[in-house]
Amino acid sequence: MESVELPPLNALRAFEAAAKHQSISLAADELCVTHGAVSRQIKQLEEYLAVPLFSKQGRGVKLTEAGERLYQASHQAFNQLRQVTWQLQQQQQEAPFVLSCPGSLLARWLIPRLDQLKHDLPQLQLQVVTHEGDDAVDIHNPYVNAYLSFSQPPWPQQMHVIELADERIGPVVSGYSALAEQLQQASPEQLTQVPLLYTQSRPQAWPNWLAAHGLTVEQLSFEQGFSHLYYLLEAAVAGLGVAIAPELLVQDDMAKQRLIAPWGFHNTSGKLVLLLPKQKLNPQAQLFARWLQQQIASGEEGGKSVQN
Repeated sequence: MESVELPPLNALRAFEAAAKHQSISLAADELCVTHGAVSRQIKQLEEYLAVPLFSKQGRGVKLTEAGERLYQASHQAFNQLRQVTWQLQQQQQEAPFVLSCPGSLLARWLIPRLDQLKHDLPQLQLQVVTHEGDDAVDIHNPYVNAYLSFSQPPWPQQMHVIELADERIGPVVSGYSALAEQLQQASPEQLTQVPLLYTQSRPQAWPNWLAAHGLTVEQLSFEQGFSHLYYLLEAAVAGLGVAIAPELLVQDDMAKQRLIAPWGFHNTSGKLVLLLPKQKLNPQAQLFARWLQQQIASGEEGGKSVQN
């Protein structure tokens, strides 16, 4: 018994639908195929089993004795599959969507938008966990559905990568500090005369920006370092010095003039990406990715309006 091969699944589906409706045409409508396609599948099944399954009855069809036996078995099997499929989909929808992202990105960008997320995607049961920095992403965490992070290619092979935005960085300073007026119309060389703030989690940020503007690290005076980007930006808002930051994380502060960017921002080789494990792609991930893209695009438009 165990060695007997099952008939083709498509042929069984066509047969089960035709037997349920006692009609080839209604079966074709249910399966969204042509009348001829259903007829061919049933003929293939009859040839496979070497028994007739239907007989003509007016404009419709009638099950033979063999057809009735197969229908009872196939209808029960398909109903069980439909029920289990529905249960699994419900379970997936009700399970939390676990997102891992850096604490600075969570605090300065995502949290202010969580109410909007709940409004736009009420079915998404988001649960957020943090990792300390972009280099600390544990892509092997079995409980995480997605990772939101600034990162650089090459991308991990085991991940499906959705690129959300280019990473753009630039110096920022409190809009209410004396430094703001001093730097507003100044050239980048003026940075050699002011206290600079930096973060240990992104040591490449200042050197990259300086190189793009013809300056070197040796020309500058670094005032104070912070272990996390979030603390760095809070220090800049408090007027302690000039910080270097991704544009995305200071858009809200710039809109309120809490921070200004005297020389704007420039692209790095990094990207803001959503990393999705290929082995367990969550159906809610694409919805979340599109929402992120919409939020980033609206923020960019708002930033242009503020700067203009």
